[in-house]
Amino acid sequence: MRGWLQRAALAFTSFAERWIPDAFVFALGATVIVFIAGLAIGSGPLELVSAWGQGFWDLLSFTMQMALVIVTGYVVAAAPAIHRLVVRIAGWPRSAKGAVALVAAFSMLSAWFNWGFSLIFSAVLAREIARRRPKVDYRALGAATLLGLGSVWAQGLSGSAALQMATPAALPARIREIVAGGGVVPDGIIRFDHTIFLWQSFVSVLVELVVVTLVMYLAAPSEENARDAASMGIAIPPGEPPADSALASTPGERLERSRLLNAVVVALGLSYVGYSLRGGLTALTLNTINLALLMLGMALHGTPARLMKAVRDATPATWGVLLQFPFYAGIAGIIVNTHLNERIAHLFVSLSSQRTFPALMSIYSAALGVFVPSGGSKWIIEAPYVMKAAHELKVHLGWVVACYDLGEAVANLVQPFWMLPVLALLSLKARDVMGYTFLVFLVLLPLVIVLTTALGATLPYPL
Repeated sequence: MRGWLQRAALAFTSFAERWIPDAFVFALGATVIVFIAGLAIGSGPLELVSAWGQGFWDLLSFTMQMALVIVTGYVVAAAPAIHRLVVRIAGWPRSAKGAVALVAAFSMLSAWFNWGFSLIFSAVLAREIARRRPKVDYRALGAATLLGLGSVWAQGLSGSAALQMATPAALPARIREIVAGGGVVPDGIIRFDHTIFLWQSFVSVLVELVVVTLVMYLAAPSEENARDAASMGIAIPPGEPPADSALASTPGERLERSRLLNAVVVALGLSYVGYSLRGGLTALTLNTINLALLMLGMALHGTPARLMKAVRDATPATWGVLLQFPFYAGIAGIIVNTHLNERIAHLFVSLSSQRTFPALMSIYSAALGVFVPSGGSKWIIEAPYVMKAAHELKVHLGWVVACYDLGEAVANLVQPFWMLPVLALLSLKARDVMGYTFLVFLVLLPLVIVLTTALGATLPYPL
């Protein structure tokens, strides 16, 4: 007998499969909405066109980084040693519902350490579970892989705003002066022990992990009601990666299969990663993560030939990122250059008190995150007036950063921008998973409001 959460998930999924377009259409629709909003606040059409065009290529570096998240994650996951580990974990669940809950929990736990790792490895785990247990609902599995990025990632070690506040060179001096508040916060630096390492942050992460895992367990269809990959026309790749058995017949081919050449470059790359992290976790960046994953993939594959094959197999999954990210950069260009984001923020601030400010910041961050899904770049723009308001209202500044990140994460449940790597690897569309992610969004947003308000009341100003 289906529970009400399962019925709700299937109803939302049925609606999404019929009415939700491809993720690219979201980018186009958001472009039109933001353009109209710019006109509504008095910006001229030519000004908006100029802002859109100037911003269109601003995320080129980030686009390449995200493409490499897909490629390097796949390269590591495709290595035989890692594949065997994934196979072992995939054998743990004893039911279709338990399989979905396992992927959801793995996604959230791994996202606390790093969101890029979580996205790719959760997708690989989900695909292996679908291969071993074909009667599990493939849509629910796909949605479960996204839940780390839709809940706890920003409260973890790769949380963009927390990293920026703890890293001296990550923000302009003018922002540090505002955060400093005339010397209230020395040098305008907010360390991890005032953001992600607060006991309040750990409580919020634990509550989200338990609640979201339970929601997905209850919402996932049983085997008799599941829609598996085969019924969706999706072929799951074979389990064990094929070995490179071809014999090298020329000097060039012998170089392609050289373990020594491979090992020298791996040693060089990992040495740089270790050197760059000598200052601690605050030095962790997306570039460092991608380099570390690439070097790990090289080490696990053993030869340049095997690495090249893994990269070649991974690159088709990057097309959605390459197509869509420039359009979101154009949207960000309109919002920033017309100061639309400032007007929205000032509206929230004007409605706030010391008690309600953290929750309202979460709501504001979630609302803006639907249109500009990039926490780091948004925080640079918004930190000045958000932190100034926190000083005026006497709110714990580290908690404001944490709440901002919480809202940023929740937006990812209804914004297909960050879903693209997983959707590509699993051969799914946004409409296939958004019924489940929307259900989690409906549960999580009120929970975030309660947590940010209740836990915020336990923290003093300024830190």
